Amino acid sequence: MKIAINLFLVFTLFIVCTTNPVYAQKKSKPTEIIILHTNDMHARIDNMAKLAHFADSLRKTHKYVFLMSAGDNFTGNPVVDIVADKGFPMIDLMNRCGFSLSAIGNHEFDLGQDKLNARIKQANFPFISCNIDASGAVLEQPRPYVILKAGKVKIPVLGIIQLGDNGLPDSHPSKMEGLQFTVGIQKAREYSWLKDKYGILIGLTHLGVESDDSLAKTMPQFDLILGGHSHTTMTTPMMVNNVMIVQTGSGLKNVGKITLIVENGKITDRKYELIPLASIKSDRTIQALIDKYNDNDELKRVIAVAETAINGKEELGSLMTDAITGRLKVDFAFQNTGGIRIPSLAAGDIRLKDVYLLDPFGNQVVTFKMNATEIKSLICYSFNRDKKIDLEVSGMNYTVLTDKTGSCSDVVMCDKSGNLLDVKKEYLVGMNSYISAVYKFDHRDAGTNSYNTCSQLLIEYLGEMKKVNYSGVKRVSIKPAE
Repeated sequence: MKIAINLFLVFTLFIVCTTNPVYAQKKSKPTEIIILHTNDMHARIDNMAKLAHFADSLRKTHKYVFLMSAGDNFTGNPVVDIVADKGFPMIDLMNRCGFSLSAIGNHEFDLGQDKLNARIKQANFPFISCNIDASGAVLEQPRPYVILKAGKVKIPVLGIIQLGDNGLPDSHPSKMEGLQFTVGIQKAREYSWLKDKYGILIGLTHLGVESDDSLAKTMPQFDLILGGHSHTTMTTPMMVNNVMIVQTGSGLKNVGKITLIVENGKITDRKYELIPLASIKSDRTIQALIDKYNDNDELKRVIAVAETAINGKEELGSLMTDAITGRLKVDFAFQNTGGIRIPSLAAGDIRLKDVYLLDPFGNQVVTFKMNATEIKSLICYSFNRDKKIDLEVSGMNYTVLTDKTGSCSDVVMCDKSGNLLDVKKEYLVGMNSYISAVYKFDHRDAGTNSYNTCSQLLIEYLGEMKKVNYSGVKRVSIKPAE
């Protein structure tokens, strides 16, 4: 009888254990993962010591900490850009900060493919992008994604780069010879299986926040999109299709901190915080290295004096284009606002470093023989890209007339004397090689490369002028449809 009772108890316990999930399988312990992210640092190294201190302090108290960049690590600081081993100071400091991963941004290509290969080899972390085909190029094929490991948790991170109207990332086309690109949102769909396999999917994108929004609508498989390219500062995340989208601005002013809780292979909690680096302590060793990189006597050389502060795109663009008309003796010159990389020049000494901060790209000036109709087509195309003024100018004033949709319908162009441009006359027009290669406009002339960089012409112009004053300069305007 006792044997029968004992057998009954054993059988009952077996049934309970195999049918109750609490007994059937042991729940995995939640895993906390910290992701630190930056984007569009543009070689601004001054806060790297703060980033290093912040990341290291978290690594002391948290087991799994990953530091990522969403691309555009280079271009924007002459102590990184204007050195023999172009770009190396940035890689050196990123290595010392312990970066885990970087997306490839459009300005990574500013280095040229040979130097980009060299920088990627020097990095202690991979560069990723799923929509680059380098099979016919100098660039070594980047990996589309990586799998990060936090104990038993595996985290796939997919890289994506933006494309402009010409089907290329926004860098000079000559830097991307042999490369083939696919629209990122379309290509990303081919990797949706990563979510099925690992239960988690993170995008490390250099698309811009509007395209990240579209990506989230197309692929709700993403748990998190760490974005870049649009330089958007987000104190709170954007939630689209339950996908968390974040960006930190630009210039390494901030770092994003995301805390993930993963249970049974799924993210069960996500928290985001934007950390201003100005309030963070600096790592002394890395600060000493930054000071060494910044100690460049040639870049400190004073080349002119600004009698008043030169503020905003129009005043700075007028200075840049005046350098082209002044040095090359062309009738008109244009500068795209996207190539103006600082918000202002302070009153007082203008140093060599300031010029390279203002214009870090090394684009050469191309001249075209153009009539008024062709010039108008250039201005209208530039305006219609984002329905706002895009080209600053020297040698003329112009007003964009817009239709009811806000698009350019006509342009009124006057020379320095206030006279309308002569429709029968041919003018000599200078522009940087990025505009000439990427913008779509009417021109019978194929263009002539002056083999002068914009920055060098500006250095020469400032050296000649000694003093400059652009306070209140206004050469472009918009007249909306009535």
